[in-house]
Amino acid sequence: MSSLPVTPSQTIGPFYGEALPVPGGSELAPAGHPDTVTLHGRVYDGGGTPVPNALLEFWQAAPDGSLAGAPGSLARDGVAFTGFARVPTGRDGRYVLRTLPPGGAPYLSLCVFAPGLSRHLFTRVYFALPEDDPLLSALPAGLRATLLATEDPGTHRGYRFDLRLSGERETVFLEFPCAGRTEESRPSGS
Repeated sequence: MSSLPVTPSQTIGPFYGEALPVPGGSELAPAGHPDTVTLHGRVYDGGGTPVPNALLEFWQAAPDGSLAGAPGSLARDGVAFTGFARVPTGRDGRYVLRTLPPGGAPYLSLCVFAPGLSRHLFTRVYFALPEDDPLLSALPAGLRATLLATEDPGTHRGYRFDLRLSGERETVFLEFPCAGRTEESRPSGS
């Protein structure tokens, strides 16, 4: 009788190997589309060290502002816009996403999974900072800047957005209330 190998006790799961990452997961824009925007950057930890093996999930509205998207991020046909991307970082913490500009709201929703995080983090990536956005108006100007992708000079329709998980210039992360969990039942410190 053979035994299964022991797994590390600090590993967080479950793991779904066939979906992480997906081939072409960073290619939301159909090949050759003239409106393609490239978003790139790095993920940094609190000490300013690049984070390898992070996984970034992006959701966004289609260029026409619709939120439905085409079903199935794993079976893209190269034509339909799904509105969802799953992008890993390399050993140097870098990622690249090719997408189309979102219609309606000028941002991408982003979820970050990274080694050392016990819970994933949510944020937004804005291409412009609208004055009428309730989330942005609640933040001081210095914090708003952590959500803004900056135009990358020397590139055609390229933007840079670095994520800082903690420390100086930490990216603003959003907290969403969990169903069935009230302020009174929330553990202290969260």
